[in-house]
Amino acid sequence: MKYTFLLATFSLIFMVSCSDNKSETAISSPDSNIKVDFFLSDSGQPGYTVSHKGNTVIDSSYMSFDFKDQDPLQDNFSIISSETSTINEEWEMPWGEQRMVTNHHNTLFVSLKENTESGRSLNVIFKVFDDGLGFRYELGAQEGVSEVLITDENTEFNLTGDHKVWWQPGDWDIYEHLYNESQFSEIDALSKKDHPNLIASMIPENAVNTPVSMKTDDGLYLSFHEADLTNYAGMTLKVDTGNYGMVSELAGSERLGGKAKVSLPFATPWRTVQISEDAGGLIESNLLVNLNEPNAIGDVSYFTPMKYVGIWWEMHIGKSTWDMEGSQDMSTYIDGAKGSSRHGATTENAKKYIDFAAANGIKGLLVEGWNTGWDQWINTEDREGVFDFMTPYPDYDFDEVMAYAKEKGVEVIMHHETSAAPRTYEKQMEVAYNFMKDNDMNSVKTGYVGKIIPQGEYHHGQWMVNHYEKVLKDAAAKKIAINAHEPIKATGKRRTYPNAIAREGLRGQEFNAWATDGGNPPDHLATIAFTRMLSGPIDFTPGVFNIKFDEYKESNQVNTTLAHQLALYVVIYSPIQMACDLPEHYAPNGEIHPAFQFIVDVGVDWEQSKVLEGEIGDFVTIAREEKETGNWFVGGITDENARNSTIDFSFLPEGKEFTAVLYKDGPDAHWDTNPEAYEIETMQVNSTSTVDINLAPGGGFAISLIAE
Repeated sequence: MKYTFLLATFSLIFMVSCSDNKSETAISSPDSNIKVDFFLSDSGQPGYTVSHKGNTVIDSSYMSFDFKDQDPLQDNFSIISSETSTINEEWEMPWGEQRMVTNHHNTLFVSLKENTESGRSLNVIFKVFDDGLGFRYELGAQEGVSEVLITDENTEFNLTGDHKVWWQPGDWDIYEHLYNESQFSEIDALSKKDHPNLIASMIPENAVNTPVSMKTDDGLYLSFHEADLTNYAGMTLKVDTGNYGMVSELAGSERLGGKAKVSLPFATPWRTVQISEDAGGLIESNLLVNLNEPNAIGDVSYFTPMKYVGIWWEMHIGKSTWDMEGSQDMSTYIDGAKGSSRHGATTENAKKYIDFAAANGIKGLLVEGWNTGWDQWINTEDREGVFDFMTPYPDYDFDEVMAYAKEKGVEVIMHHETSAAPRTYEKQMEVAYNFMKDNDMNSVKTGYVGKIIPQGEYHHGQWMVNHYEKVLKDAAAKKIAINAHEPIKATGKRRTYPNAIAREGLRGQEFNAWATDGGNPPDHLATIAFTRMLSGPIDFTPGVFNIKFDEYKESNQVNTTLAHQLALYVVIYSPIQMACDLPEHYAPNGEIHPAFQFIVDVGVDWEQSKVLEGEIGDFVTIAREEKETGNWFVGGITDENARNSTIDFSFLPEGKEFTAVLYKDGPDAHWDTNPEAYEIETMQVNSTSTVDINLAPGGGFAISLIAE
């Protein structure tokens, strides 16, 4: 990876230890708009405030740790020293929303020591950017103590008002809840804990998952999350609705008897606060990746950003099954599948998808259900060793499919469903990854459906955080990229491990096919763009053209228009984008659907990205410039409300003409009553052009801008 250092200025300010526990120090963002004040309370407890342009954003908030068999790390601190520094650098993403990333921030490093016999030390580090801040703790070495068991980290975020919040309930196993929109005082995560289609963990507190985004009465946008989650438990945020406060609540471990066991000295993940005067600034921020370490694995050219098709959606809508016998109990997902013998991953079916991909410039193919074990895994409490990742079902000739794909120039993506048994998977990885490389496979979709084995561990606890990272490291050693489903949340570690190409971690497209609550509402993706997507790339699997799929499931549908589905290829970022629908829905009567041309044309790897307009949960429009070609693509979506949008093309380079193809909702389109109505319009545009577009309820639009 290339790093160009524009400026590296370091200034040191040392403060001598004193007995006045009200000693304080401060740091501002490079543009001076954001200021952090660090202080000690009268009892010597560390605290901080955050202001934006002189207005308090986070009021006095305090920090402490609780341990097993040790006193809390909370009071009686003195400031030993503090120092500040400035970094201004630019680094290059190997793939991403943009090629070059500016990392410009000011750092405050505060060294604390307890005024006790043990004299424990604690460092607090703030990095303040123009678009927010991150802070972390360094627990110092202790004489005679090599490790500690953290039972609670108590990091407070005390807000200044009853902000509007977009939140989902805190959960130690999934991020697949719907987002809720309410005032902060109305957050009630406990009422959202039950869902018939979710394998969720009991929510121990009135807590929310992160990222959680907010809008103040003054129109300031905030989002709270974490960065560089390493060897630690994932963080939810407990809410105090009466006092507008939040405090960290780490995912636990019943086996561990606490939240995180760490060797000393130890640095926690960064606690992050994004701050923006407009909603689009949250999306354009690079704060999370900048708080992670640089690329640790070297060249990742073995991974090529691509679009792919797959034997996947047909299982969700009920056309076929994952297992060969049709004996799996997947009634939550498929109506009447038992004993149906409708196996999807057959040699013949895989070749059909390969032919479709090759004919339409789609580079990848994902095949789920190709390997033995699918007839067992959902029905057994002991899911250890259910799958291997080299033995195909008898009706799937692995070698024949691979040879055919190679002949047609299509790359096959491996699928590893671990059945949430990570100990088994870790034993299998060496052989499974060697098998992949022996067959020229460079990427794998991993899955962790179900409660984690062993009992007492959770998807988002420290034990699984370490497992997910081990998978990335071991895969990187084999030059394999990972697309993780049922994952730990993204925290910017794709900078350090750029073979972490995408992950699920949200209510994906499949909920539209089988959820009993009506699927994802029309405003779902307009919320996701400003919440979940802030943390990193999403494998959402867009591109459904047969919106109602009544021939398979009359009670389910996708709750958007077709044009909205096209727009998602730009709005929802991922370096891998699935065209998830069945080939026959993209080519009815053997003729390619005219709107499919946008999926053929749209890029997946970007030179730069710009948010043109947006409000959380209502609408968003994003423009992205494709690497190398200079072509631009625009996607816009709305919620259940119709909307008029005026697109200003001033983001285009001056003096250059583009052929614009606009894919938009038809005049009478509607997400429910007429979702597949669309129009295509071609025009010439340049940087002075504008175009007015009507978006239907639940609708959207997509524009390809091909440079002349």
